[in-house]
This record gives sequence, structure tokens and C-alpha cells, in this order.
Amino acid sequence: MENKTSPYLQFSFLLVLSFVTIIICKWLSSKKTKTHPLPPGPLGYPIIGCLPQMLNNKPTFRWIDKLMQDLNTEIVCIRLGSTHVITVSSPELAREFLKNQDSIFASRPVCMSGKLVSNGYVTTVLSPVGDQWKKMRRILVTEVLSSHMYRWLHEKRCEEADHLICYIYNQCDNPLTNGLVNVRIAAQHYCGNVIRRLTLNKRFFGRGMENGGPGVEEEEHVDGLFTILSYLYGFTISDYAPWLEILDFDGYKKILQESMENVTKYQNPEIDKRVEMWTKGVRKVKEDILDVLINLKDSKNNPLLTIQEIKAQIVEITLAAVDNPSNAIEWAMAELINQPNILLKAVKELDHVVGRNRLVQESDLPKLNFVKACAKEAFRLHPVAPFNVPHVSTKDTIVAGYFIPKGSHVFLSRSGLGRNPNVWKDPLRYNPERHIVHNTSSEVVLSDNKLNMMSFSTGRRGCPAIRLGSTMTGVLLARLIQGFTWTMPDGKSIDLVELHENMLMAKPLTAHATPRLNPQIYMQLMKY
Repeated sequence: MENKTSPYLQFSFLLVLSFVTIIICKWLSSKKTKTHPLPPGPLGYPIIGCLPQMLNNKPTFRWIDKLMQDLNTEIVCIRLGSTHVITVSSPELAREFLKNQDSIFASRPVCMSGKLVSNGYVTTVLSPVGDQWKKMRRILVTEVLSSHMYRWLHEKRCEEADHLICYIYNQCDNPLTNGLVNVRIAAQHYCGNVIRRLTLNKRFFGRGMENGGPGVEEEEHVDGLFTILSYLYGFTISDYAPWLEILDFDGYKKILQESMENVTKYQNPEIDKRVEMWTKGVRKVKEDILDVLINLKDSKNNPLLTIQEIKAQIVEITLAAVDNPSNAIEWAMAELINQPNILLKAVKELDHVVGRNRLVQESDLPKLNFVKACAKEAFRLHPVAPFNVPHVSTKDTIVAGYFIPKGSHVFLSRSGLGRNPNVWKDPLRYNPERHIVHNTSSEVVLSDNKLNMMSFSTGRRGCPAIRLGSTMTGVLLARLIQGFTWTMPDGKSIDLVELHENMLMAKPLTAHATPRLNPQIYMQLMKY
């Protein structure tokens, strides 16, 4: 008679084996940490770590900032569930993670929010290291963000820069607005319009407003994008305790799902329609990024990307384009209005380089060092998000004498870097001059490879669209300054306060705009 082990004994054996394995792993880990301790941080509870503190101290990034201040440290380790979350506010340490040991920290977390937004990790920015990431990264760099594509899409960017001027000009003499312009709306929807034109060749999903502003569809689309960005890697309990995802205790999953729906319900039908047109041979000329992605072929002349990959990548491209430039320029305009002497210097540079008989163009940006310095200073002092997209360690390593376990999530503090008093003199003061090297021909660039601040990320997982993002930022600020004179209607200074929940201005910047160029320039734009 065949001898069979009972299921109960099998289960007991596996349980004991698992327990012994855990003990051995912890013993091996403790041997390393005896010589190299974890970075400083709260002890936390067994198994769940500091999850209760995370849930009781929202928004989490404010709690982490205070924790680092209380501990007087530029690196902290917080265990959330079984994950070690490492946050860094020192450029030296940041370079160690993203430069010296970049290959070890080049992956991304596997978690609820990242998986949901990337449609199961089929995109570039949010996917962990692997074949899919390599494939999508190669496509993004060589096909979507190449120098050729940048030049090819130049005209579309210029049209949206012109449309921005028309939109603001229409509000200058409108009795309903009394010349008041919501700079946040103008900046966010300029960025939204640009990326929609580049990806889908559409400014509006609907009819838009008569004054050139966003319609209901565009407002919902951009609101959805910003909500996704707020909750992606937003320290939801499901990202650190996956078994609790189905319960959605903090509601983050529902919010992300609804926001993704608000974005994809406008984008996906456009993509489906376009794929069908190419399949039937109705469309034969490439006009935008979507056309390029659809027509990519593998070695056997089959489509290189699935429709699901295309849809997810278009979402990711759109997310990456809207928040950083618009936030920086809203803050920059508020700072400049508060400091008229700095604003006047930017105006004089534009008048000297460009004049008043034409609008500033992308080709002028290399000569507009002070205008770019104004934007760069806003990136430094007023980052759009508390942290960069997290990096994940692919093996145990040592950084600055601290043990960093495999699987740790590493966050660089944008405000910690940009406002670090050991790096920046008078760090809370808006001073564009700090970015200009006088008596040299050095051009101001908006990125910082030394990681003294973070406008665009660097390294293997660095932002591949630095050129596009820098161009959008520079043109947006230059057009606003050159095209209009900006004042506050009540003559008072602007209260430069962040929202507690995120790092946006507490109140959207609303200022009075008056055209300052030859009226004929505006009239010529209104014809198109």
C-alpha cells in the first residue's frame, strides 16, 4: 500500500521550513548590520514597522521631513511593513545612490499604485528593471525623444505657445475677468495642450472655450493627471502591505482608479480610432508620437507594441509633461511679481535679446540666461513634489557607512536638496542670480547633474525628456514675461504659502495682465 504524507504534515513541514529560513536570513542580515548599521530612524513595531505612524501622520512627507529634522540627519530609514524606506536630503548621499551605485538602485517598486498607473508595468518610467523596461526605454529614447523627433514636433510646440498668448490676451480686455488671469490654469493647460498635440495631435478633446481656454473635457483630463501624480507612490498602506489592497483602507486605490478613468476615457478612444485608421490604410502620414508608436515594427515586420502598451505609454508621457513646468512657472511668476526688481531684469533681458516686435521663440532660449535662472530657482525652492520617483535596491549594499538592504525604497527629498543650508546660501530666499556664473559664457541649464537640487532626475532612471521639459518651461515663462505686464489687483504682495497636503501654492496665482507688445502682434495670432 502506497505511503502518503498527510496534507497537515506537509503544511507543518513547510511552516517550520519557512520559519527557519526567516531566522537564518535575519541572522545573516544582522551579521552585516553589526558592522554597518541601518540609517537612523524610528524603531517601529514587529512585522508592521511604522505603518501606524504613517497612517496617523498625513501627509506622510511632512511627517518624514519633521522626523529628519528631529533626528538632525540627512538620511533616515523607516520600515513600512517589510520594506525599508530610505529618504535622503544630502547631495553627497544622493550622488552615491544615483551616480556611484546607480546600477544597484536602478529599479522601481512593485506596488499597488505603480502597477495600476503603468497598466501592469508595461511602460518606461514606472517599470522595474527587466526586459520590458529595456524595450520601452529604448523606444522612448530612440523613437519618441530623439533629436529628430524634437525638431519634427517643433511647429506644434510653437502653435501652443502662440495659443497661450491668445488665451491670456482674450482675458485682458474681457469685462467679465477684468484682466485677471489664473496663472495656474494658464500654465497647467499650456502644458496639457502641448503634450496632447505632440502625442495625439489634439489641443482639445471637446470644443474648448471661446477665449481659447480649456473646456470641461480638458479640465477633467488635467485634474485626473494631477490627482494621479498626487497619489502615485503616495504612501498608501497597500503599497507596503499588499495583502490589504482589497480592503483599500485609505481609499487611495479607488481614487487612482477613478482618476485613471478620467484620463483614459479621453485618450483611449483616440488611440483606438487611430490604430483602426492605420490598419485599414486610411491614414498614411505620420503626424505625432502616437503615429510613430503604432508603426514601430519588430524584426519580422509585426507591430512592436501592443495597443495596451501604447495606451499605457501615452498616459505615462502625458503625466510626465504636465506638472513640473507648470508648477515651477506659477511659483516663479508669484516670486517675480513680489520682487519687481527681479522681474524688471528678466523683462530687460527679453527686450534686449528679442525686442518688442516679435514673440520670443525656442531659438532664443540659449541667450536668455536670466529668464532660465528664474525658472531654475523656482525648481530649487518650490519643487512640484516632495520626493522623486523611488528607486529600489537590487541587492544589499553599503552607502556612506550604512547598510541598505535589498528591496529598500530610496526617495530623494526635493525640498531637502534644494533648501539644504549646507549647499545653498540663504536657501529660503528666491534669488535667480545664484545660478548665473558671471564673466563666463556658461549657459544656464535647468537640470543639475550634481543633485544639489532636483528639477529633472538623473542616472539610468533619469528623465529622458529633459530637453523637452526645459524647452516647455523656458518658453512658458518667457512668453508670460514678454507678452504681458503682471501686477496684483490690490497692490499687495502674494502670500507664498504651500498647501499642507502637497507642495502647490495654497491659493492659485491670480494676477492682472496687461499687453506690453505691439497690438499688431496679438492681432496676427488671433487670425489662426
